[in-house]
Amino acid sequence: MTVPKSAIVLAAGLGTRMRPLTNDRPKALVEVGGKALIDHMLDRLAEAGVERAVVNVHAFADALISHLARRGGGPTVAISDERAHPEPLETGGGIKFARQLVGDAPILVANIDSVWIEDGEPPARAIADLCRGFEPERMTARLMLAHMERTSGFDGPGDFFLADDGRLEGRRSRGAPAAPLNYMGVHIVDPRPIYAHDQTAFGLFPGGAGLWGDWSAAGRLHGAVMDGDWMHVGDPVARDLAEARLSE
Repeated sequence: MTVPKSAIVLAAGLGTRMRPLTNDRPKALVEVGGKALIDHMLDRLAEAGVERAVVNVHAFADALISHLARRGGGPTVAISDERAHPEPLETGGGIKFARQLVGDAPILVANIDSVWIEDGEPPARAIADLCRGFEPERMTARLMLAHMERTSGFDGPGDFFLADDGRLEGRRSRGAPAAPLNYMGVHIVDPRPIYAHDQTAFGLFPGGAGLWGDWSAAGRLHGAVMDGDWMHVGDPVARDLAEARLSE
């Protein structure tokens, strides 16, 4: 399918691992290469053709809302304000809470701590390629993936194995000590199974609500590998690594 016109950008997290950089601002406003993390992602979405981004907010929400109001260029932004809840709703809960803003059609979901450099840029095509291969009749979600050897700021043993037909199997479900591919924080998903979940705050990754684990077991979790360097900007050290890579 084509790139959805709407996306949800997950920016409500407390950013505890990014302290002290998040002592006075949300993680979304931490800068890498002279640009706030959320602007890196919104620019990527705009390049891919996304016209409207729903941004969820919680920690330092006023500062983030003010930043987004001053931002020029696309996509247009709508705010999903989670401050009525004592804690952020996590990935699944944030998507579910934003249903009235994003609707029931397949959507892009993006984290704000993901920065990457695609081989051969410009033009960037990873998001478009991700969406082009999404087939709702046989997939619930398709995840954008990076090679472990081209990843920085990620201290785990890898997330997924990719089958020849594009299906994903998690390292945990396979019982493997490591996996070659990492989830990059961007995916396209049919949100209706998330809306049907009975909890208010829940994750999607295996070990959270387990929805991705369920979809993987049913053969409905698929992936697409990005050819390039992925920087997971999850803490100050990772931010410095990303700064160095972008300056090269």
